[in-house]
Amino acid sequence: MTNDTVSADTAPGSALRPRTPVRAPARERRTRRVGAGGWTPWLYLAPALVVLGGLLVYPIYQLGLISFLEYTQAQVSGGQPTTFKGLGNYATLFGDGEFWQVLLATVLFAAACVVTTLAAGCALAVLLTRVRALPRLALMLAALGAWATPAITGSTVWVFLFDPDHGPVNRLLGLGDFSWTYGRYSAFTLVLLEVVWCSFPFVMVTVYAGIRAIPSEVLEAASLDGASQWRTWRSVTAPMLRPILAVVTIQSVIWDFKVFTQIYVMTNGGGIAGQNLVLNVYAYQKAFASSQYSLGSAIGVVMLLILLAVTLVYLRIVRRRGEEL
Repeated sequence: MTNDTVSADTAPGSALRPRTPVRAPARERRTRRVGAGGWTPWLYLAPALVVLGGLLVYPIYQLGLISFLEYTQAQVSGGQPTTFKGLGNYATLFGDGEFWQVLLATVLFAAACVVTTLAAGCALAVLLTRVRALPRLALMLAALGAWATPAITGSTVWVFLFDPDHGPVNRLLGLGDFSWTYGRYSAFTLVLLEVVWCSFPFVMVTVYAGIRAIPSEVLEAASLDGASQWRTWRSVTAPMLRPILAVVTIQSVIWDFKVFTQIYVMTNGGGIAGQNLVLNVYAYQKAFASSQYSLGSAIGVVMLLILLAVTLVYLRIVRRRGEEL
């Protein structure tokens, strides 16, 4: 190197200036990953993807196909030929005012279930980190017992507990012969409690595992700085658990949006005059009670698109917030 050539690394004072790392372009990083065995995980996942494709892709294809056909009991029995209706079933569905009422009720009910489930699960997960081993074990076993209970069994037990004649809850609360399933909002409240009861263990166990993975030094530093438990959760724990919270939120949205068993069992098929209908029960009534299989399939396709849109939007929001940190 000549005297009049001075590199950035050998210039005076260059030792005091940290070097700025230069990241390779996205295409080059992607090429490196693929070249360094990036396809290996996909080879291991291939058998599971093939099975899932057979179990999910083909039924979804059949669901979409039937939604474009005239497919009722007459076509099932072979009395009439199957005809192509195009978007006729969707036009009929969107022109029905009852569909929009059921859709609104489903969205509000699912949102209430998701918020309540996440609040209960996260609160109990934090509680598990505060109690001793024996109470923690008892709470875990009780929660897993609720989670493992089949939906139809849990719904039947809850109907008995809140029965106006023989249920113990009304006696304890002094409600007399008050019927929880008679009113629209009381019936939705009862179903919400049952849904949260069988759903919060998944959130609790998952969030508890995430909290245990957080370095104890981080939580101790927040405590030494005088942060309250709520401030520690909001400013320290929750941001570090964002990927886990994203998973449990999406799972809760999917589960609670397509609730069927609890509504059908606890409200006897959708409540008095259909006042407690949600989309899944509404689709069941159209497809099987009314033998309008194509219309029921159209409702199923609408539900699938709504859940897909919600999931993609939520993942995009979580990813954007992660990039901003």
